Amino acid sequence: MAIEVTDANFEEVVLKSDKPVLVDFWAEWCGPCRMVAPIVEELAAEYEGKAVVVKMDVDTSSATPAKFGIRNIPTILFFKNGEVADKQVGAVPKTSLAAKLDALL
Repeated sequence: MAIEVTDANFEEVVLKSDKPVLVDFWAEWCGPCRMVAPIVEELAAEYEGKAVVVKMDVDTSSATPAKFGIRNIPTILFFKNGEVADKQVGAVPKTSLAAKLDALL
């Protein structure tokens, strides 16, 4: 299951992780976000122990999305060693996200 992160715990969970991290920036009212949500959950299960998969609601936590220039959702950022290593904007197939995550392992 994907971990819910907020502005308060983003640094601890994402930036200080020793594993690659997929961060799904989403909102409840966003249709494409709802399309991506089950894929993110599947990836969380499949990559358990190898990567960290988190979700951030941009309506309840706005400082972090602003810091990373998130203008459209869903936006998925891939972090490695505390740095943004890759980015995906919009709804895409699971294979696209898995390939980006695999490249960081």
